[in-house]
Amino acid sequence: MINRYAEGEPAAELLERRWFAALRAARSAQAECEALLEVMEVAEAAWRRTRSKLSELETLRDALGEQLAAMDELRQETCHRVSLAVMSAA
Repeated sequence: MINRYAEGEPAAELLERRWFAALRAARSAQAECEALLEVMEVAEAAWRRTRSKLSELETLRDALGEQLAAMDELRQETCHRVSLAVMSAA
């Protein structure tokens, strides 16, 4: 930009310097916003993938827990039958 205030109007020169400083600051803030938006998008995609994996793992955990409970119940019934058989044989 050509310095239109070559005659030395200090107020006009100060205003122009402040305008350029504000322009640089706005561009810097805009670049930071764009970078942060990209980071947020990457983080959101990672969160969605991890949330999906968590759901799958919770389902697997619950199914395995039910199988363990069924096995424990079967074991207890077997032990109870053996105890009754031993008591009745005695």
